[in-house]
Amino acid sequence: MADWAPIAKEYDPLKAGSIDGTDEEPHDRAIWRAMLARYVPNKGVTGDPHLTLFVARLNLQTTEEKLKEVFSRYGDIRKIHLVRDLVTGFSKGYAFIEYKEERALLKAHRDANRLVIDQHEIFVDFELERTLKGWIPRRLGGGFGGKKESGQLRFGGRDRPFRKPINLPNMKNDFYGEGSSEKRNWSREGTRDWRTRDRDHERSRDKRWPERERSWAWGDSERERDSKEERSRGRERKDRDR
Repeated sequence: MADWAPIAKEYDPLKAGSIDGTDEEPHDRAIWRAMLARYVPNKGVTGDPHLTLFVARLNLQTTEEKLKEVFSRYGDIRKIHLVRDLVTGFSKGYAFIEYKEERALLKAHRDANRLVIDQHEIFVDFELERTLKGWIPRRLGGGFGGKKESGQLRFGGRDRPFRKPINLPNMKNDFYGEGSSEKRNWSREGTRDWRTRDRDHERSRDKRWPERERSWAWGDSERERDSKEERSRGRERKDRDR
């Protein structure tokens, strides 16, 4: 917990697959693939990795010229590499931009993220393939991307940082009555109290029942007496009328 950080300092596929970086077992097959992969960064990539930005979620129609127009606002650009399909030549939706100065790199990293280019909100981060130890790309089950629909989200990057772990007390033993003897005794006493209360309730109900019967009987006798009085008054009125 002391060395916890929202952004990964080293890439671990198992931790990247965990929302807080504390998982001990992989929860999807892609994590297994990443853990078993022995990835070596592409040696054909040139340029200074510490001055290179990774730009993703581009519109497939966005060109190098458009990227140069937007990102040259932050400083002098040395090189732009828009990744394209080797067969079709179409854009794959991401690019690498190398700056001449670190100041321009940091400014673009800070201000260009979530910028809208050609109706697409882009994602900007530092290049990680050559700078983050243990890096495994997404195509091998690693990376920091993923979609909610696939259930294979990756955490620890700028777009989806780790959530701080919550240390919860171990409540399992207490919940199932497996805690200390004091707690077990308390639960038994509580059970006895409920049983005693139920018995007292039954006894009091039995005592009240004859009283209710007497009250109902008294009510019946009262009604009979009232009806007799009404009948006698009626006879008296008839005699007077005659």
